[in-house]
Amino acid sequence: MNVIIIEDEQYAAEDLQKNINLASPDIKILAILNSVKEATTYLKNNPHPDLFFSDIQLGDGLSFDIFKSIKTSAPVIFITAFDEYALSAFNSNGVDYILKPFTAKTITDAVNKFKTLTTPIKSENNIDKLLSYLQTKEKRSGSILVYHRDKIIPLNADAVALLYAENEVVKVLCFDGKQFVTNNTLEESEKALGLVFFRANRQHLINRKSIVDVSQHFGRKLLLNLSINYPEKILVSKERSTTFLSWLSNN
Repeated sequence: MNVIIIEDEQYAAEDLQKNINLASPDIKILAILNSVKEATTYLKNNPHPDLFFSDIQLGDGLSFDIFKSIKTSAPVIFITAFDEYALSAFNSNGVDYILKPFTAKTITDAVNKFKTLTTPIKSENNIDKLLSYLQTKEKRSGSILVYHRDKIIPLNADAVALLYAENEVVKVLCFDGKQFVTNNTLEESEKALGLVFFRANRQHLINRKSIVDVSQHFGRKLLLNLSINYPEKILVSKERSTTFLSWLSNN
C-alpha cells in the first residue's frame, strides 16, 4: 500500500511516518510534502497513492486546496485539532481524521479502518463538506469557562484578548482589562476558542483582534505588537513564522 504524507512541520511528519510504518510495515511512503504548492506540483506529475495522511493547515494555505485542484480517488485521513464529536458525521462518508496530538494507537486505528473499506470513496465530496464545516466553525465564536472568586463564568471568545500560562496556571486577559483563571490547558483552550486564536508559543494563545502589527526580531523571530496592555514580549519562532503569517492573513 502506497501512502503520501502532507505535513509542514518536520517533526510531526517524521513522527507520523514512524507511526504509520509501525501500524503497517507493508506501507510504502511515496513522499512527504510540506505545502499546498509542493503537493499540487507533485501530484500533477506523479502517480497518486492509495491513501493520503494530510494536515489541514499548511504554511501556504489549507490542504483542501490541493484536493480541489487535483482530483483523486484516494481517500484522505485528515490531521486536525478540531473536536472529534463535531467531525464524527464525516466518518461514515469514508474520510477519517486524527486529532492532534496523535498517538501510535490513533494512527493504527486509522490505517486499520482504511483497510476495512470495501467501497469506492468520493473523497472530493467529503472534502467539500468538511471545508464548509471548518469555514462555518471559523466564523463562529467559541467560549471557555473561567473562574472569579466563587463563580464560574462562561466567557465568549470575542471578549478574550489572550491566554497565558504562568506557574502552571492558565490565565485569561480580556480586552476590557479583566483577568480570570481557567482550568483549561492552553491546548484545550485553543480547540474551544477556534481559528481566530493562534498558539504563538508554549506560554501564549493570542486572539487575532489583539494584534496591531508584527515586527522582525532577533534570530528571525516575529514580535507581536498588541492593542492591549500586556507587559511581556510575545514572540513567534522562525519555525512557526510561515504558519503564523498564513493564519494572520486569513483571519
